[in-house]
Amino acid sequence: MNGRLIYLTITRPELSYAVHVLSQFMQNPNVEHMDAARRVLRYIKGSPGQGLLLKANSSLQVQAYCDSDWGACPLTWHSLTGYFVTLGGSPVSWKTRKQTVVSRSSAEAEYLSMAATTSELVWLKSLLASLGVFLSEPMKLYCDSQAAIHIAKNPVFHERTKHIEIEFPFVREKIHSGDLEVLYVSTKQQPADIFTKAFGRDQFRYLRSKLGIVDLHAPI
Repeated sequence: MNGRLIYLTITRPELSYAVHVLSQFMQNPNVEHMDAARRVLRYIKGSPGQGLLLKANSSLQVQAYCDSDWGACPLTWHSLTGYFVTLGGSPVSWKTRKQTVVSRSSAEAEYLSMAATTSELVWLKSLLASLGVFLSEPMKLYCDSQAAIHIAKNPVFHERTKHIEIEFPFVREKIHSGDLEVLYVSTKQQPADIFTKAFGRDQFRYLRSKLGIVDLHAPI
C-alpha cells in the first residue's frame, strides 16, 4: 500500500511528509503505522479532485522554498530536508528526505536544506537550457532561517561551520555568480514547512493552498 502512496506523491505533493514517515517502517510495521496509513487513505478518499494546476501563461521565473526540521528522526537524530520548486508559479519539483549527517544546530540543518535545494535548482536550470529555455533572472530561493542565509552569504566561515564549507561550497558560489538570490520568508508563509512537519487541519489547508493544489470538483 505504501508503494502506491509513493507514486501518488508525484501529483499530490502534500502527501510527501506522511509517506516519507511511513516508508521508514515498511520492513517492520505495527498497528500504529497501519492506523496512520489508513488516515492518509481517508484523506485521499475525502479529496479525490485535488490536483496540481499548471498555468499555461506565466513567466519563466524559478522560485524555490526550502525548510528543515532539526533532529526530526527520534531514532537517528537526523534532520529532515524539504523543498518546493516552481516555474512560473507552477510546481515542478518537491521532495522530503532525511539528511545524511547529524546536524549540530538548527542553522546547520537549514543550511544543508538550502544546499540540497540549490543542487536541485542547478539541475533544473541545466535541464531548461538543454530544452532551449534560458533564464534571464536569478533563481530565487526562500528560507525562513536568517542564520542559514547569513552563512550562505558570508564569505568568511567560522570554525563551527568549517565542515559545512568543505561539503557544500556551491551555495555561496551560485549567489556570487548571480545565478541564485537567497531571500527570507517568514515561517508562517513558508510552504516548504508542509514537507517537514505535521500540522493541524487549518494550517495544513493553508500551506496546501500555497502549493498550487486546487480541487477540480469544486464549483467555479
